[in-house]
Amino acid sequence: MITVNNLGMQFGGSVLFSRADLQFTAGNCYGIIGANGAGKSTLLKILSGEIEPTDGSVVLQPEIRLSVLKQDQNMYDEYSVMDTVIMGNARLYECGKEKDALYMKEDFSDEDGIRAAELEEEYAELGGWEAESDASQLLQGLGISTDLHYMQMSDMDPRQKVKVLLAQALFGNPDVILLDEPTNNLDVNSVIWLEDFLIDYEGTVIVVSHDRYFLNTVCTHIVDIDYGKIKMYVGNYDFWYDASQLMQKLTKEKNRKAEEKIAELEEFIRRFSANKSKSRQATSRRKLLEKISIEDIPASSRRYPWVGFKIEREPGKDRLFVTDVSKTIDGVKVLDDISFIMDKGDKIAIIGQNEIAITTLFKILAGEIEPDSGTVKWGVSTTQAYFPKDNSEYFDGVDLNIMDWMRTFSEDKRESYLRTFLGRMLFTGDDVYKQVNVLSGGEKVRCMLSKMMLSGASVLMFDQPTNHLDLESVEALNNGMADFKGNIIFTTHDNQMMETVANRIIEIKDGKIIDRKMNYDEYVEMMRQKAGNA
Repeated sequence: MITVNNLGMQFGGSVLFSRADLQFTAGNCYGIIGANGAGKSTLLKILSGEIEPTDGSVVLQPEIRLSVLKQDQNMYDEYSVMDTVIMGNARLYECGKEKDALYMKEDFSDEDGIRAAELEEEYAELGGWEAESDASQLLQGLGISTDLHYMQMSDMDPRQKVKVLLAQALFGNPDVILLDEPTNNLDVNSVIWLEDFLIDYEGTVIVVSHDRYFLNTVCTHIVDIDYGKIKMYVGNYDFWYDASQLMQKLTKEKNRKAEEKIAELEEFIRRFSANKSKSRQATSRRKLLEKISIEDIPASSRRYPWVGFKIEREPGKDRLFVTDVSKTIDGVKVLDDISFIMDKGDKIAIIGQNEIAITTLFKILAGEIEPDSGTVKWGVSTTQAYFPKDNSEYFDGVDLNIMDWMRTFSEDKRESYLRTFLGRMLFTGDDVYKQVNVLSGGEKVRCMLSKMMLSGASVLMFDQPTNHLDLESVEALNNGMADFKGNIIFTTHDNQMMETVANRIIEIKDGKIIDRKMNYDEYVEMMRQKAGNA
C-alpha cells in the first residue's frame, strides 16, 4: 500500500533518521513511537506528502486515497460541522458542490445538463447519497449529538472541534488514515468507540500516540524511531517494549562475556608471551583475541526518568470528606451538590466530558478556590501535593534557575539533597542552573514532579499530569503512582494509567457525580456492554 525506500530526514544538519525501508499494508495498524523530537510527526508529514524527505522516497499505489487528521482546529470555522466531515473525501465534496451550483443556475444549458449527469454518476459512485448519514454516524459515535451536526464550526467548543476533525479523517472509507495523537482530549466513551472503529477497519492506519493502552489495543505493528533509525516490529506496544528490552539485555550480556574473554586472553599473553614453552599458545590466543569484537550499543534518544513518592508522615483513618459541594463557573453550574468520602487505600480516577468541572474540583480540593456551597474537609494528619493542569503560575515571570526554584519548596536547602530529586527527572550537571521561565512544557512537568517527590505528601492530586511527557516519562510516572502507598486523586487521558492505578472511578456528569468502586477495566467493560445494548 505504502512503500518507503531509503528514507532520510535532516534538519539544520541534524539527522532525525536515515536509510529507512518500510512497507505499510492494508488491514494493519502501525503505531509510531519515539522520544520527543525523534521525528514521529515528521515521518507522518513525509508519508502524507506535506513535506519532502532529505533522502529516499515514499511510493503510494495508484488510486490510493489518503486521509490525515488535521491539527488546526480553526481552519474550517467558515463551514458547518457536516460539510467539514464530508470534506474528508475532497472529491466527493467538490462533486456535490459543483452539482448543486449547476442546478442553481437560471440559464441551465444542454452542456450543463450533460455535465450534471456526469457529476450525478460520479457522486453516486463516491457514496454521495449516503454521505450525510455516514458522517452523522461517525459524529454520533464520537459523542457529537445530532442537534450539532449543522452548526457552524466557529460556534463549536474546542473539544468538539477535535472530534469533528477526527470524524473527517475517518470519513468515506479512505485507503490510508494518518492520525497524530487522535486520543488527545477525547473522553472515555469516544476513545472506546475509536478503538473499535480502528480494530474493524480494513485499510491501513498509521498513528502517533503517547497512549500506551490505545497502542496496545489497536496496533498490529510498532514503528520505533531511535538511534537515528526506523525499525518496524510486529505486535503491539507491550510486545515492542519487551522485545527491545530483551535485545538490549542480550547485547549487553554478549559484550560482558566478550570483555571477560578479552581480559582472560590478554592476561595469558602478558604472562606467557616471553615464555618459550608457552609462546605458541600465546600466539594462538593473540589471533583469537583479534577475532573477538565488542558490539557497539548506540546512544538512544530515549531517556528514562525515575518517579517515586514516599510518605513523610503516615496519616490516620480520616482522609477526605467532600459534602454537598457546588460551584458555578462563568454562569454555568459545573458542580452540583457533590459528596464523597475518600478512604484509606483509595486511588480515585476522576473522569467526564466537562474538563472545566474536573479542574474546578481539583482546585477546590487543593484550596485554590472556594466552593459556592458545601465543604471539603481533609483528615488532620494528611498532607497534600497538587499537580495543576495549568502550571504557568509556577514558572512565568519567575527569575530563578531550577535549583533555586526547588529550594523555595524545601526545608533542606543543600544542593546535593535537591539534586537527588532533580536527577531522577533527568536534570543533571549544569541543567539545574537553567532558568525556569524558559523551560519547555515537558521540562516544567518534570520540575513539578520533582517538587511533588520532595513534598513527602500522603495524598497526591494530579490534573492531567501526562500532558507534554514522552512515553518513557509517562511510564515512569505510571510506575511511581502504582507503587505509591498513600491516596491518589487523578485525571488523565492515559488509559493505561487509569487501568493500572485507579481502584475507584468517579464520573462527573451534568454537575453530578457517579461513584463506582471498580477498576478501569471493569468500568470500560461496563460501558461497552451499555453501548452494545443501546
